Amino acid sequence: MNERKSGILLHITSLPSKFGIGDFGPAAREFIDFLSRTGQRYWQVLPLNPTELIYGNSPYSGPSSFAGNPILISPELMIDKGYLSFEEPGEKPRFENNRVHYESVYKHKSLLLKKAFHNVRDRMELDPDFKKFCTRNEFWLEDYSLYSSVKTNLKCGTWKDFPEDLKNRDRNALDKWREKIASEILYTQFTQYVFFEQWYSLKSYANERGIEIIGDIPYYINYDSSDVWTNPGMFKLDDEKNPKFVAGVPPDYFSETGQLWGNPVYDWKKLKETGYEWWIKRIGHNLSMFDILRLDHFRGFVSYWEVRAGEKTALNGKWVDPGAEDFFDTLFNRYDTSNFIAEDLGYITPDVKEIIRRYGLPGMKILLFAFGEDFPYGDYLPENFGENCVVYTGTHDNNTVTGWWNTEAGNVEKERFRKYIDREIEGREIHWEFIRLAMESPARTAIIPMQDVLGLGAGARMNKPSTSRGNWEWRLKPGYITPEIKSRLKEITEINRRD
Repeated sequence: MNERKSGILLHITSLPSKFGIGDFGPAAREFIDFLSRTGQRYWQVLPLNPTELIYGNSPYSGPSSFAGNPILISPELMIDKGYLSFEEPGEKPRFENNRVHYESVYKHKSLLLKKAFHNVRDRMELDPDFKKFCTRNEFWLEDYSLYSSVKTNLKCGTWKDFPEDLKNRDRNALDKWREKIASEILYTQFTQYVFFEQWYSLKSYANERGIEIIGDIPYYINYDSSDVWTNPGMFKLDDEKNPKFVAGVPPDYFSETGQLWGNPVYDWKKLKETGYEWWIKRIGHNLSMFDILRLDHFRGFVSYWEVRAGEKTALNGKWVDPGAEDFFDTLFNRYDTSNFIAEDLGYITPDVKEIIRRYGLPGMKILLFAFGEDFPYGDYLPENFGENCVVYTGTHDNNTVTGWWNTEAGNVEKERFRKYIDREIEGREIHWEFIRLAMESPARTAIIPMQDVLGLGAGARMNKPSTSRGNWEWRLKPGYITPEIKSRLKEITEINRRD
């Protein structure tokens, strides 16, 4: 990321499609064409791991850190591959085109995937590409397929509800269940094969057109996941395999009582004893999926907030040092630092800044944070940061620029902004002013959320931290990207030499 470039942040789920949710189908390629024609060089997406209704459909809280989300599979591409006939998608629910209704999507996509599996099952086990995929990904696919299939078969809440011998991964129990539910396991492997087949095809399409994909890797893992079931020793669990401590952050911009995420925390001493094998494999897997990887909650690698299980808020926690230097020395001995972005938002202490500086990692600058009480001396004002960073108007966790201006910014913040740009500004143009600041800034990389390119209000916000309803649902309506928007984005990109 050493050249002056720009890109767009838009999650796959937000793309238009006929099936209630964005997917890897035609609209994804059309979006890549839009990026290419407007001079963009990056497409940033959120994690592509499986999501679940019970966890609010969050891409940061899934049952596997390796598996892909089957609801992102395109039925149209399955028809092209012969997995489905043209008629089989048939009748479908009347989906909204501006929001994702996840429950309906899960049901309909599951029905289509099962039809596809039924159509190809007899030949799939003999398919050399399928066999090669299963062999290459055996280190995570075998356990995830068993875990997912057992949960479905037993209709249980978490792996803690598995039979005792299976919960504790007794070898005989594992073998017995692999034989008992072989068909369900094969189905899960098939859905993963189709997911990655479609994703790598889409990534190749992007790369061929000069677009690199920026992915996002969550720091924490959901307790209810194949990762924790398979590797309980990597986490601080008690003798009953319940978390001793859970993750969160102390009070910050988003919450006065902090955020209690509830994920189990890592046992970094045991991870070190393995040479951080799980992390190395996980990051390597993600680097095969993406060109650049954003390390979410980067400060957790330097020190993380640990709260005893059972606490109601994140207030009564403590900082724990996991040993960042040894981990990053090991990691960057394998992978080049130029493939990473450090998500250094929130409460950032000098030790975190030192690690970022030592390894030369680009951090993040959020323009929505530039006009608070530290104005004009804050780290997020363009003249106060250098080239080695990624500047955003906002992220998926923030309001849109227009939403911030209309519903959050007070008179003081608005006056600071007017003072900074040295002129009056109409509210309907506020998003283009923020885009201009990002594009003109010294940061080598500028990333603009699609909602800000469109100038959408608070209703288009992707996520509101510490809330569990209505998140991850926004979708890009067909026809929203007008010729005028394309022309204006292309012009501002070229003027600032980011094409």
